[in-house]
Amino acid sequence: MANDSTASLDQSSSSMNCGNGNFSYSKNSTLQRVGSMKANTIIEEVIADRLIIEKFSTSSNTVRIADLGCSVGPNTYFAMQHIIGAIEKKCESKGLSPSQFPEFQVFFNDQTTNDFNTLFTCLPPEKKYFVAGVPGSFHGQLFPSSSMNIVYSSFSFHWLSQVPKEVQMKDSPSWNKGRIFYASASDEVAQAYAAQFARDFDSILIARGKEIISGGIMFTFMLALQDGCHPSKHILSFFLDAAGSILMDMAHEGLIAAAQVDSFNMPLYLGTPKEITGLIERNGWFSIERLKFLDHKPGVDEPIEPSKHTAHLRAVIQDFIGAHFGAEIIDELFDRLHTNIAAHRDLHLSLSKAGVLLFVALRRK
Repeated sequence: MANDSTASLDQSSSSMNCGNGNFSYSKNSTLQRVGSMKANTIIEEVIADRLIIEKFSTSSNTVRIADLGCSVGPNTYFAMQHIIGAIEKKCESKGLSPSQFPEFQVFFNDQTTNDFNTLFTCLPPEKKYFVAGVPGSFHGQLFPSSSMNIVYSSFSFHWLSQVPKEVQMKDSPSWNKGRIFYASASDEVAQAYAAQFARDFDSILIARGKEIISGGIMFTFMLALQDGCHPSKHILSFFLDAAGSILMDMAHEGLIAAAQVDSFNMPLYLGTPKEITGLIERNGWFSIERLKFLDHKPGVDEPIEPSKHTAHLRAVIQDFIGAHFGAEIIDELFDRLHTNIAAHRDLHLSLSKAGVLLFVALRRK
């Protein structure tokens, strides 16, 4: 049996699977890449319409861009190159020649546990920017005040800074006993998650408001839920609820302790457009330029492929699971999850209608 300690771990400090192995995030993040590519045209439009290039062309002539929660693999390189290309088009539209284009400095940020070695080893040799790594949590300020022109974040801001304390307390009405996510839990559990997200998202906006110059832009993609939809209808909730049920089965079989499941919760929240809009407006640092769901179904009109999506989920949550339950249960858990997904392939098409990926473009006031 794995370590049966019920002490609460820092379940927010884990990162995506490192390296370039079969289960690494680097090799299993194509869904994120497809999602972010669907907003390329919108990003170009916002930069063309709203970015004030005079802000940097008359000062240091350097555009500073950050990818917050960059993880590893090629997705961040594609995103940074696309943003830089959009800025160069903007410069061309203003009559600037290539020799007058600004220089670019890109800051890759993620937690200290991120695999920065793999990230920097795989930097594209033809990159048009200077590189810096910035380890640390994006829930707080990472850069000097008024130093950034553009901040980008893909599939990151739905992660919480911590699991809500109430859901881990046995004497709390929000105790999430026997589950690892809030989607199918009681209203009290969902409210605890919502309150944590509200605090965290406000902290993110305050930090970015300090870092980004007036007129600067922030782009973010977040896993989110359509207004009025129950969180259990989101496709990610289906995956996590299935994983939680499998962990409870393994506890009943004596492979892990039930108390381990009771003390484990994924630090992730699915906000809604209404919820996120309200938080942005109350915060006051930014104006909303775009806020819309992207068409990001797992498959076009077909059931998802179980192996692909099991590997994708494993790349994202394996580190969280292994840190709490022990690495020895990983293969068994995901083998069982693959079987579960294969048995419900058609269900995922209806679940994806609850909303998957919300794109938000903000302009610093």
